[in-house]
Amino acid sequence: MTEIEYKIYIDDVIRRVETARIKVSAHHIVKIVAISKYSTSDNIVKLYNIGQRAYGENKVQDLKQKAHHLEDLPLEWHFVGNLQKNKINNLLDINPTLFHGLDSLSLAHELQKKLLAKDMTLDALLQINSANEESKSGVSIDDAKSIYEQIQRECPNINLRGVMSIGAHSDDAKLVKESFRKTHEVYKQLKGADICSMGMSGDFELAIECGSNMVRLGSIMFNK
Repeated sequence: MTEIEYKIYIDDVIRRVETARIKVSAHHIVKIVAISKYSTSDNIVKLYNIGQRAYGENKVQDLKQKAHHLEDLPLEWHFVGNLQKNKINNLLDINPTLFHGLDSLSLAHELQKKLLAKDMTLDALLQINSANEESKSGVSIDDAKSIYEQIQRECPNINLRGVMSIGAHSDDAKLVKESFRKTHEVYKQLKGADICSMGMSGDFELAIECGSNMVRLGSIMFNK
């Protein structure tokens, strides 16, 4: 695919995001985070040249390597994976723009200890398992609001910006939509929250229509 063909292709992805967001409101803004976990630094540069600035990785080591390799570019790095407690310091050394996978109160407390020791703060999203699926991490819908507020009280070095969730693993659009709707309902109840991160390559339009203002797009952004 030539550079021009790739730009036309990405423009079409952006058009789909725009079409979905306008269904919500002309004032509804949606941010695209390009999930680069299966892509190379060269592929990121190609997408950067088209205008994409925010990228996400799901492994701390991969994030560290790509952030270092591309440190001359003004990129915004997001960590979107499950964070093992023994990798917290490694992640904090990278100091990502946003951590999407804060999936438990115990992880929040461990993060708080390490952040306090380093005199740092970290922007994060509480991960909600809105479809109540065993294969997914995250807090339950029923507990999400209370856990969010508890983290705000007990972990002052974590700057909670909102919530994230992964849509129900189903071919039934109604089930997927319901999982997004539940997450957005929690989001609306949270004081000061400004990010509702929902939607990936296969369901981002539905997520946006349910209120998502940040989508995590992997394969579709790298034409895979």
